[in-house]
Parts: sequence; C-alpha cells; structure tokens
Amino acid sequence: MSSPIQVETVHAWVEPRAVACGLRAHPGLVCLLSDGEQKGRQSWIGAGPDRIQVIETDDGAFNALKDSEMHHHVVGLASYDSGARAATGAREPVWPDLMLARYAALLRFDHDRQQVVAIGLGSDAESARVECDRALQWLRMAEEAGTPVAPSEAFVAETSDQTYCDAVADVVARIGAGELFQANIARAWTGTLRPLGDPFDVFLRLARTRGAPYAAFWQIGDRAIVSNSPELFLSWDRALNRIETRPIKGTRGRDPDPQRDRALIDDLVASAKDQAENLMIVDLMRNDLARVCLPGSVTVDALFAVETHPTVHHLVSTVSGTPRPETTPAELLAATFPPGSITGAPKHQAMRVIAQHEAPRGPWCGSLFLLDDAGGLTASVLIRTASFERAGAHWSWRTLAGAGIVADSDPLLELAETEVKIRALREALVGT
Repeated sequence: MSSPIQVETVHAWVEPRAVACGLRAHPGLVCLLSDGEQKGRQSWIGAGPDRIQVIETDDGAFNALKDSEMHHHVVGLASYDSGARAATGAREPVWPDLMLARYAALLRFDHDRQQVVAIGLGSDAESARVECDRALQWLRMAEEAGTPVAPSEAFVAETSDQTYCDAVADVVARIGAGELFQANIARAWTGTLRPLGDPFDVFLRLARTRGAPYAAFWQIGDRAIVSNSPELFLSWDRALNRIETRPIKGTRGRDPDPQRDRALIDDLVASAKDQAENLMIVDLMRNDLARVCLPGSVTVDALFAVETHPTVHHLVSTVSGTPRPETTPAELLAATFPPGSITGAPKHQAMRVIAQHEAPRGPWCGSLFLLDDAGGLTASVLIRTASFERAGAHWSWRTLAGAGIVADSDPLLELAETEVKIRALREALVGT
C-alpha cells in the first residue's frame, strides 16, 4: 500500500474544550487534552474514525500496529492486563487487550503558538482535502458549556480499608523476605451514572478545573475512558530520533495554605523513601528502554524533579534513549509495557504479587497512545482514570488508585495516599 497523502490547514486558536463540547455526540470522539503547561504542549481532537480494531485477547496485540494502515493518525488503548498476563497467567479479561482507531481527520492544538492545525489523511490529495475540511468544520461547531452536575450518586469501594492495609503489610513482608523490592498496590471503586448521565460529563468536570498534561476522553461504542493523567509513559520524537519516559514515584497532597504547601514539597524532596522508590523505577525503565535503544544511548536526564498539580505534588524523573534504526512503535510498546511505575521491581515478580491482591485492572494503569501525523508516539500512563461501560441506557464505571510499596511503607500512610490520588476523580464523579 502506498503512503497516504496528508493535507493541513492552519486556523486561529479555538479552545479545545469548546470544540470537544460541540462534538460530544459524534461517534468515536477522542479528546487528548493537554493543560498547555509543563510537558504537555499539544492537544488533539478527532471523531468518526474510518477504521476500528478491537483485540479482545492476544499476547501479541501490539503486532496490530505493524498494519500499514495503522501507522499514522491512530489512537490506541492497551489494557494493563494484556501486559501482565505473561507474568500472572491466564486471567479473565475485563477489557479488550488493545483497542485501535484510525482518524482520517484530526485537529492538533498548539498551545505555544496558539493555533490549530486541521489535518486530513487520504489515498489521494482530493480525499485528504475532504478530510481536512471535515476537521475545519468541527471548529465552527465549538460551543461553550458550563460545568455539568456530578453524574454519579455513589462512590463505592470494592474492598475495605483493612483489606488494603493487609495487602500492603503482606507486600512489605515479601520485600523483607527478598521476594521483590517494590510493588504498586491499588484499590478500586465502582458506581453507576444517573439516568441521562454521560462519561463526557465527567471529562468536562475534570477538564474545567483540574487540567493535566495527558487528560483524555475516548469513546468507542459502549466503552469509554476519562483520564486526568499527569504521567508520560513514552514519547518518540521522530525529528529528534529520541525516546523519552518520565516515571512518577513520590506523592504529597496539596495544602491550600502556601506555607504548608511549600513545606510538603520540601518534605517530598527530602524523603529518602520516596527517592529510593523513584530510583528503583528509573533503573527499571532504563533497562526497558535499552531493549530497543542503541547501546550506551540510554541516559537519565533528570532525577526527582518536582511537578505540582491541582491536588498533588509528584517526584518525576526523565529517562531517554536513541532507538535502534529498525525499531517500530509496536516493538517499543511491547518492550516496555506495562509501565514500570505502576508495576514495581523486579517487574514480573511485582505483577505476580499484584495479581494475588487485586482483581484485573482493565484500562487503569494501561496506556492511551497516539501515533501522530509525523509518525511520532505519545503514550500516557492511565492513572487518575475511570473506565465506563454501557448496558442499555446506563453507564457503569470503575476507577482505581495505587501506591508504591517499599520496605518501610506504613499501611495507613499508603491508604491515605490512595485517597489523595483519587480525590479529583471522586469530586468529578460524585461532587464531594
């Protein structure tokens, strides 16, 4: 198959949230909404994909990206369990291993330049122009929307606080016995949206007041996700020929008092526990990248940088490398998935321990990724994420929050950390 033709048109700035509101009823709507700050500088919106592929269970699911029609303008969602299966054995999937959709029309929002680029993809110049014009029409449909009411009545924990604390204590004991160094243990909450409630309402509530570098909404049929993720799993800049990952390990909740908030940052930076937790995952990600990068090219560009978000402070490190000439996006994802920051070290043993304490995770702590118009890759870690499934007229949802457990973890403090991490989603879903 010959390479597709691409046509672009530059347009004046329109707020991506307003464009998303105008398209909320369109099938296949995808909104990758950056906060325009820190590391997220572009937002993307598309609708009406011309090809959808859903892979329910397949240990080689990423091979679907080798399809010549799935190289550009592709949005994908890899569930956590698809990557953990090799370590944990066969488990009943709660979500497809991989969902892919190709978008012949896309809007790219450049926050730095304050402009929008409409992109059309086609087999010839005429069909590409038609798709570009379709994307431009979306800008004319933009509409401002208020903040919807909280669409869910209940926020129900799947297990008790004590069950989570017992799981943490068990992992600490396993670490003491030399079985592993760290494992990310999560707890889950579930609920159902009110009649006429919609996952997009949750997205709007998050996007209005709690923007994140990798916020997202994506709906394919009766499945949807809403993500407010601050964490980059992978980026592949084709122009620079550079792969980067930015694992997050180390968290403190925000305080409305500026002095106390500053003290929390200082405490996080000085924490030997959090630094050790972060460093273990940095070493893990260095090893994962080395599988597909040139020997000697993998470097640690930043250690323990502080990133501040509306409800939390995080320690974030940056690891990068130069890919081998023959490397493909499918190989990069297969070599590094699931993200090390939400598994533990050693990765396979951590996933086995996680499976003993948790039900299948589904999309949570998997990855949502974009293969863009330049062939580059951006993949987020699906933390701060809720998944939705529709049965009849009602949407049910599930979300999780976890904490990295190390040798000196205190179960009650780790429990409290999960409460901090879930706060924004809980407020978006139920209002309190």
